[in-house]
Amino acid sequence: MNRKPESIAYGRETIAFDVLHRKRKTLEIAVHPDKSVIVKAPLGSDSEEVVRRLRRRAGWIYRQMLYFEQFEPKTPPRRHVSGESHLYLGRKYRLKIRKSTTSQVLLKNGYFHIQSPNLSRGHIRKLLEEWYLQKASTCFQAVFHLVWEKFKKNAVAKPSLKIRKMKARWGSLSKSGRLTLNLDLIKAPKECIEYVVIHELCHLSHRHHDSDFYKLLDRCLPDWVQRKHKLELALV
Repeated sequence: MNRKPESIAYGRETIAFDVLHRKRKTLEIAVHPDKSVIVKAPLGSDSEEVVRRLRRRAGWIYRQMLYFEQFEPKTPPRRHVSGESHLYLGRKYRLKIRKSTTSQVLLKNGYFHIQSPNLSRGHIRKLLEEWYLQKASTCFQAVFHLVWEKFKKNAVAKPSLKIRKMKARWGSLSKSGRLTLNLDLIKAPKECIEYVVIHELCHLSHRHHDSDFYKLLDRCLPDWVQRKHKLELALV
């Protein structure tokens, strides 16, 4: 049965949390770098007792959220000039821009080599994003094809894949069966791309982030928490 995320009040703040029921003897409260709060509770735990424990730890939870907030990416706007660093699959490469009669983007010897008759920042940004899109189309399809092996046995239809820029999400899965990945994901390490694809494909069986969803995610990708953390810090 699907459920909505739960929450408690702390002063003027609202702390949302998810409860995962596990075969364990103690209750664990964890605050992740994205400021999400995950509670791992023993099977059969009383929900009211879980909430009471959270309220007692609310001050600590809020302080942890403030701690992680300082590490949130505050990347300044990209200027697209020579010497500026840009990411690709988790590594930083500096731009080398020069005037030429033809337009081209090459990744070579630790640099993005960009040549074009038009050296305006807007045009350089456009060339680089077109390059990213070309690479993402190949990379994301390959990852999707590999990951799908974990899901095709569940007798569900294989989603179609779409790539576009998104401001607040790494990926999404529509009810019509379309997997959408954020173009900027091509800047993250490949293991993080795999995590996002697997996360979204788990929604084929469980639309919401309930305990059954996380059980499936645990089975498909036991180290998903580490990959999630790496993704959150990758694009700083």
